[in-house]
Amino acid sequence: LMERKTRAKINRKEVMLAKLRKSCSCTPKKLKNFVMDFFPVLRWLPKYHCKEYIWGDVMSGLVIGIILVPQAIAYSLLAGLKPIYSLYTSFFANIIYFLMGTSRHVSVGIFSLISLMVGQVVDRELLLAGFDLNDDVPPALGDGSLQNNSQINTTAFNLTIAGMNAECGKECYAIGIATALTFVAGVYQVLMGIFRLGFVSMYLSESVLDGFATGASLTILTAQVKYLIGIKIPRSQGHGMLVITWINIFRNVSQANLCDVITSAICIVVLVTAKELGDRYKHKLKFPLPTELVVIVVATLVSHYGKLNELYASSVSGAIPTGFIPPKVPHFNLMLRVAVDALPLAIVSFVFTVSLSEMCAKKYAYTIRANQEMFAVGFCNIIPSFFHSFATSAALAKTLVKTSTGCQTQVSGVISAMVVLLVLLFLAPLFYSLQKCVLACIIIVSLRGALRKFRDVPARYHVNKVDTVVWVVTMSASALISTEIGLLVGIVFSMLCIIVRTQRPRTALLGQIQDTSFYEDDLEYENLSSVPKVKIFRFEAPLYYANRNYFLKSLYRLTNLDPNLEAARRKKYEKKEKQHLKNGDHTTANGLSIGETTLQLVPKQIDFQALVVDCSSISFLDTTGVNTLKEILKDYKDLNISVLLACCNPSVIDSLKRGGYFGKDFGSMQEMLFYSIHNAVQFAKDQK
Repeated sequence: LMERKTRAKINRKEVMLAKLRKSCSCTPKKLKNFVMDFFPVLRWLPKYHCKEYIWGDVMSGLVIGIILVPQAIAYSLLAGLKPIYSLYTSFFANIIYFLMGTSRHVSVGIFSLISLMVGQVVDRELLLAGFDLNDDVPPALGDGSLQNNSQINTTAFNLTIAGMNAECGKECYAIGIATALTFVAGVYQVLMGIFRLGFVSMYLSESVLDGFATGASLTILTAQVKYLIGIKIPRSQGHGMLVITWINIFRNVSQANLCDVITSAICIVVLVTAKELGDRYKHKLKFPLPTELVVIVVATLVSHYGKLNELYASSVSGAIPTGFIPPKVPHFNLMLRVAVDALPLAIVSFVFTVSLSEMCAKKYAYTIRANQEMFAVGFCNIIPSFFHSFATSAALAKTLVKTSTGCQTQVSGVISAMVVLLVLLFLAPLFYSLQKCVLACIIIVSLRGALRKFRDVPARYHVNKVDTVVWVVTMSASALISTEIGLLVGIVFSMLCIIVRTQRPRTALLGQIQDTSFYEDDLEYENLSSVPKVKIFRFEAPLYYANRNYFLKSLYRLTNLDPNLEAARRKKYEKKEKQHLKNGDHTTANGLSIGETTLQLVPKQIDFQALVVDCSSISFLDTTGVNTLKEILKDYKDLNISVLLACCNPSVIDSLKRGGYFGKDFGSMQEMLFYSIHNAVQFAKDQK
């Protein structure tokens, strides 16, 4: 018999006070550690091995910077903002994560999924403010500087919206919404870090995240089709946006711009071919081909010298200003309007960043601090929101490129930021003639990875059917309803699947493996021998209020005996016998003598005298679970059948003790609880 260790009593009040005193104390050493932990760069940068790391960091930084520029300009279409704001976002995110991030390899910056979520909120608020989402303002002529660009939005409105009483045009209001949303999302992430709420990410399973990303990719694809073929259709908002947009596309497809269609076809063929060749020969290439940059440069030159905008009315990016716009505090009243929208944005941004950070840390054998990652992503949103930037996250594609090009530390992020800075200060005006259909092609081709998830559905279904259903439901809700609701539906549905699986778990009667002391499911394995006079029942889930009835029904069905019905039948039979005896009839209702009555009280279907419950899969019991076990103990005892528990874990044993299952003094515990099924079976055989 094993004896439990005696635990030392802990004074929780004193422990809490000690922790509080420790956390509130401030010493020079503690302050130094706090600063070093808050800015991890102070720990690793002094130990930087320049000769060993610098080449890989510079190379990967340049490659990512070259990829970032076209992606930033392209993703501005998703966010419903001007390209300059995407460049600001990419610049500040890399600098801040360099200072605060704990992952050496993850690439933080503009991300298609986050841009889409920002763009949906921006579009909704613009509509509510009375702006026309399809008002393509003619781009201003000039050298693209900030001064000349100030008149781009020629239609200005004297608005009193959400407390903004100022002359504010469409672009001004759009970036105001985006920065307010980004600031609130960053605050949420910092608060989650302070209160250590990183566990929230555990409720986003891989199936939910994959389904969410795939559904959002379909939405992104749909939103870019109008740019691909050069038609002007109203930008749909609200639930069912994907379906409504496709209906509008087919209604207006006759108005397609032939120049944009030809350009899009050429760009997609070039981009897809280059991507496929890059994937096939990636082991021979030292760094990925900068296809997007080449396509953008060539397309811009063709558009400029071919005058595609003037001759064929092809939509172009327009003037992109150089330099930095003066910082501005996000409007508090706008924050109130987008406070709810910022929550899913904050969670998705954090989850993608942490999951990618953990993936890289595992691959390259180092550790990250999830809570610090929360702070890093939070401040990557809070600080840039003052500089006309929008929400950021880690991006899988750029992270994989970063690791494949020799990245060693986040110094590569600084190099990437310098490349973006070069574009911001000098090169941005050169993209004036870049067609929007080219940007749409870059976005669509970048979705290849997410859209390829459809090919994995059969394999996913073969591995786990429930996870496949979760993926399909999340993907469908994200695409057909909205991204935020799709994420919520995915989380709720996946949790419901877990609840249902614990409500109706596997149950089995066990048989003995011949010539061993082990027992397994009689329906799953051949050549198992049943134990005479003993039934062994296994329940593969926690026993709690939601599955109590299923536990009892399964037990009664598999043992072919409901003790309550049997007890009621016996009482009814005894009542009839007493009535016959009272009437002076010495035979029973069945014509038997009184001496033969005893045989009738023990029905033939009861072919066992002991029930062993295998508790190895029962991880916990609640009050209802304890009462259920007490109930079957009493009911079977009335039929002279003993109930024995086997393989209980310590928490289950404690629950049974507190619930009074073993009696007040636990005297009969040794005859009711066993550490293996075989011990319980041997005990049952030895009983008279």
